Amino acid sequence: MTEINIADQTIGANYSPFIIAEMSGNHNQSLERALEIVEAAAKTGVHALKIQTYTADTMTLDIDEGEFFINDSKSLWQGNSLYKLYQQAYTPWDWHKSIFDRCQELGIIGFSTPFDATAVDFLESLNVPCYKIASFENTDLPLIRKVAITGKPMIISIGMATIAELDETVRTAREAGCQDLILLKCTSTYPATPENTNLLTIPHMRDLFNVHVGLSDHTMGIGVAVASVGLGATVIEKHFTLCRADGGVDSAFSMEPAEMEQLVIETERAWQALGNISYGATEAEKKSLVFRRSLYIAKDIKAGETLTTQNLRCIRPGYGLAPKYYDLVLGKSINKDLKKGTPLNWNMIIYEN
Repeated sequence: MTEINIADQTIGANYSPFIIAEMSGNHNQSLERALEIVEAAAKTGVHALKIQTYTADTMTLDIDEGEFFINDSKSLWQGNSLYKLYQQAYTPWDWHKSIFDRCQELGIIGFSTPFDATAVDFLESLNVPCYKIASFENTDLPLIRKVAITGKPMIISIGMATIAELDETVRTAREAGCQDLILLKCTSTYPATPENTNLLTIPHMRDLFNVHVGLSDHTMGIGVAVASVGLGATVIEKHFTLCRADGGVDSAFSMEPAEMEQLVIETERAWQALGNISYGATEAEKKSLVFRRSLYIAKDIKAGETLTTQNLRCIRPGYGLAPKYYDLVLGKSINKDLKKGTPLNWNMIIYEN
């Protein structure tokens, strides 16, 4: 599978996971806070920071009842209309350039999730290096086509999409010119639980669609994300905030800076640990071979004496004959005096004609 380049970062199995901090609405309608989030993200070692590009009017209708009102007691956003929720959460478009400029200054990649065609046109005017498609928009084929036509890498969260729907999405992206495509396993609940994450989908998705894969993770902590690396995730996205206690539309399932820093460290360690299929001693292990067990003289013995269970033992270190020869040499005579602690070798044994 061809590696994917986004700005100065390469995505692929031979590189540590590409980590994205998702700001979403955690700026709480403050540009100053948004820029502080960028700075905090850069310090954690993430490769990119993502925002979202929409307005309440491009997302839904200004209706405060029926299906446009969130009346689910289990929802983080219960008691809001969709329109009011998006008004709280959206990132003003005139902030985008300042956010992306700060990302560039700090050496991380800034990009966004567009939610309609006008957002794509706006982001193209800012020359973003790639695009992310949210899980709820992955069946919006006109939007997929619009992004694909830019020719830039596209990252798509699969969310609730069926295989048939994903096939349509991938085909649409490919046919419209997208060469660099990444699918992220995503559970569209907020927060998500490990039991509902189904990470085994990741390698299946990679093989089925022949794409790079990763995880958009809404679970708490870093365990799920670290585990995903072992299953082939090359991209990991996590929501990010300065402090969950500060509140905000997505704060409840967002990572704080210290947690994100641990995610960066531990996912890289997980990737390093994958290595290759390997048996036998590695270069680093070769010095440890001497600590294996081997055959040693356990009592002083004279030339001509027989090796027995009392004067021959299988112990550490490993300078003598291998333990597998123990039964073979028992009962054999030795050809020289041997002191206790002598490693046994073939030259010490009398062979009968």
